[in-house]
Amino acid sequence: MYKLLSHNDLDGVGCGILAKLAFGDVVKVRYNSISGLNREVEWFLENDDRNTFLFITDLSVNEKNEQSLKEFYDNGGKVQLIDHHKTALHFNDYEWGHVVVEDEGGKLTSATSLFYKYLISHQLIEPTDPITEFVELVRQYDTWEWEKNDNQEAQRLNALFFLVSIDEFEEKMISRLQTSDHFHFDEFEKRILDMEEDKIDRYIRRKRRELVQTQIDGLFAGVVYAESYHSELGNELGKEYPHLDYIAILNIGGKRMGFRTIHDHVDVSAVAGQYGGGGHAKASGCSLTEEAYMKFVTETFHLEPIPGDARRNRYNLKRAPFGTLYKDRKEGMFLLYPVNEEKWVIKRNNSRMEQSFNSFEEGESFLKRNYEVWLVKDDDFVHYLVTKFGK
Repeated sequence: MYKLLSHNDLDGVGCGILAKLAFGDVVKVRYNSISGLNREVEWFLENDDRNTFLFITDLSVNEKNEQSLKEFYDNGGKVQLIDHHKTALHFNDYEWGHVVVEDEGGKLTSATSLFYKYLISHQLIEPTDPITEFVELVRQYDTWEWEKNDNQEAQRLNALFFLVSIDEFEEKMISRLQTSDHFHFDEFEKRILDMEEDKIDRYIRRKRRELVQTQIDGLFAGVVYAESYHSELGNELGKEYPHLDYIAILNIGGKRMGFRTIHDHVDVSAVAGQYGGGGHAKASGCSLTEEAYMKFVTETFHLEPIPGDARRNRYNLKRAPFGTLYKDRKEGMFLLYPVNEEKWVIKRNNSRMEQSFNSFEEGESFLKRNYEVWLVKDDDFVHYLVTKFGK
């Protein structure tokens, strides 16, 4: 008999699907939140058959259960923990722990991809094209490679996961992986996914107008309240406001918050770790602790949303050789312009600022971080030129 305890997101459920493909009716699968796992492990150790082989995937246990599992294993129990989060690397100290963040080829791993390799290596599952393709979609979504590779199929797989119940998703995927030559979405799924994408676009447009900017522990954060589409929202806001180090997404009803970044120099798992959470370098989360609530809610509630850049300009364009005009909340005007191919400077109202920058992006980031400026409309740009230089 086998038992698998896994996370309740796409990667965790991917492990459950593989377990059912490999073991059929002789495996029991239970999906858990991060906080719920430890209760499940305690129950297993106290009540389950000692001959049951326990798998734990995409999650790691607390110190108490870590010691309990060690004793269980040392006394002949069968357990295997498989994870890919940096915060779980210390489980590699145990024979029953297998934690890999990046594989030998330099690819980021997911729990599903690691579990698939485990099952293949132990001859517990026969690899096929549809299963391999499904596992790779899960891996790319969970590691955010899908965004870099523009792999919309991975993003759509996650969207489908949230559109149906876990039981229905499992049933659909298991049937498809057992009977198809390649992984695919059926026609009904394609239609509902198209509708969902339109819904997500509208949701992001609305939330874009609510984003506020703050500086916390030396990093610039965008803070927004949202209960849905955290991954898509964090990704789009991060791309639209690249001067922000990360996006913090608060789910007040769920008393949780998520962190997303598009930058390689920021590790949001470290940010989440300050509040007892964790995750990946580009996507992580934590409970909304008292300290987190103070910093991200109390201290930002009075802030005005970030003004958006003008979107339909023909003249006041970013990286324009004659300069790009911005405005702040105090009606200050900032002209960012190049003096040569390698140097950009800023004229604030009538005075040139001391700072110089190696690129347009560096100069714009400086302005948006320190002055919360926005790209002005063409009408304001023309008025500025007429005022400064005449007709």
